[in-house]
Amino acid sequence: MARRPLPRILSTGSAQIARSRELARTAADSATDVLHPLITITRGLRRLASAGRRRWADTPKDKRGPLLFLVASVILVVALVPYGPLLAVITLMAAAAWQGRDRTPPAPEGPDESQTQRLKSLYEALVPYFSTAEDPAPLYTHGGEWEKAFPAYEFDETGRITLLEIRYPAYFPDGEAEPRARVEQLLHAKSGRGREYRFAWDEEGNHLTVTVPAPLPTDIAAQRFVTSPGETVLGFTDPSEVQRTLPLTHGEERRDVPPVVWRTGVRSTEPHLLVLGQPGTGTSTLLRSIALQALQYGDVVIVEGGGTGEYACLTGRDGVLAVECGLAGALASLEWAATETERRLIAANRARQSGQAPPDDTRRPLWIILDRPSALAHVAAADGREDPQSLLQVPLRHGRAAGVTVVVADQFDSADTLSDAVRQHTRARVVLGPAASEQLAAVLGALPPTTPVTDVPPGRGYARLGSGPVHRLQVPSTPDPYDDATSDADRQAVLALLPPRTAPADAETVTTEMVPVAAIPAEAIPVVAIPVEAIPTGSVPAEAVTEPVGAEAPRT
Repeated sequence: MARRPLPRILSTGSAQIARSRELARTAADSATDVLHPLITITRGLRRLASAGRRRWADTPKDKRGPLLFLVASVILVVALVPYGPLLAVITLMAAAAWQGRDRTPPAPEGPDESQTQRLKSLYEALVPYFSTAEDPAPLYTHGGEWEKAFPAYEFDETGRITLLEIRYPAYFPDGEAEPRARVEQLLHAKSGRGREYRFAWDEEGNHLTVTVPAPLPTDIAAQRFVTSPGETVLGFTDPSEVQRTLPLTHGEERRDVPPVVWRTGVRSTEPHLLVLGQPGTGTSTLLRSIALQALQYGDVVIVEGGGTGEYACLTGRDGVLAVECGLAGALASLEWAATETERRLIAANRARQSGQAPPDDTRRPLWIILDRPSALAHVAAADGREDPQSLLQVPLRHGRAAGVTVVVADQFDSADTLSDAVRQHTRARVVLGPAASEQLAAVLGALPPTTPVTDVPPGRGYARLGSGPVHRLQVPSTPDPYDDATSDADRQAVLALLPPRTAPADAETVTTEMVPVAAIPAEAIPVVAIPVEAIPTGSVPAEAVTEPVGAEAPRT
């Protein structure tokens, strides 16, 4: 399916606004630089006038007459003296410039005593990592000059480092992961734990920049995102990591936030997703957000292994084919999904061989969402039945060509029970909650650019799509609307995104008007001839067979 381009106001409006703001800011700075002398003299005249009014108000009334006579005499003398008015204007402008100067105390140059001590300790801690005995002119030595190693630094109000630029010698193996990880761990410990630090290594210039990224917004609720078919918003990240923003609403406020967009479909390189995390870190929240976005253009099959009813709000909704919590229902749904994948492949192949477009029923995306399949695997093993994950081989292997997308979420302690097919074919990965560097490297295939912390809000983690970079991620708030702990605002936001409920077939009732048999003409009643030998013995009484079909029913 061809993607429709976004409206021009959505694709270029934010860039034009940012460019206009930058031009206005540049013009204002240039005007301030040019008009700085005039601004200073005007400020000084205003201060001199205020001082004159205060002096006049403080002067007693009986002395105001002599003061006026003195001022008039001075003005007369100045007017009569050659070049007096010009000298008076020059003197007044000089006094105004002196009074209008900026009197704010200048910022102290260089760090204070506590900041200097912190930089010295960092320098001394880096000496064993950035120095060797064979270096004739070492940059890092015990008791050396830390100013040469740290060309730039910044501190926050509490005295903790927010920016640090570090120079290191060229022989340091900055291309290897282990030496870099040791330096990053040291800087994280010495700069202050409990915060995320971003490390930017410049191998060509032997330069390391340590920054503290701004916290990601946690107040973004579930809503309709401006995306095209085949695009799913996993969450939001830092502005410097992606080249796209989405317009979002937060109450009456509108703002642009950079998203992490996962592209699915026939041309996707990462057609399936794997989500791992600790309990309570927001894995089910992410799956609910994905399901609500998928229902805009496709159908969804949900299998919940935990059995907590996290997806009860989707039961019976338009586009939701099944919401299963038990083993039997999960096996039946996944078996149907595998058969549906094969049917789509066969139908699309036949259409291509005949030179026709694929059928419409094979183009509609089908999403298979599994939450905690490891719990069902334990139940299946205890019951002697097959693992539900074994039914995912066909959707995982051929899902991209058939328009089938698989999303699997589980916990770290059950990651070993995931099947090989799930591990091999889920190249889009998300890790939520606190995790060690070894766990992040094993799941994502690379270390994140920031140091992981132990205390993070729900829905915070990292995402990596295939072989791309690792992004910080904050999942939009999509809680269970039937949960009592959910706020009213979040509940209403999720309920507004739910599709209309589809009534089941057995719930439809047909009301008919009771018509007496005697009121029906005999010629209007069809006569049905039923062979006696075709009636099973004992099913119908013999006297019932002898009655004519059009006979009047007995009245009570």
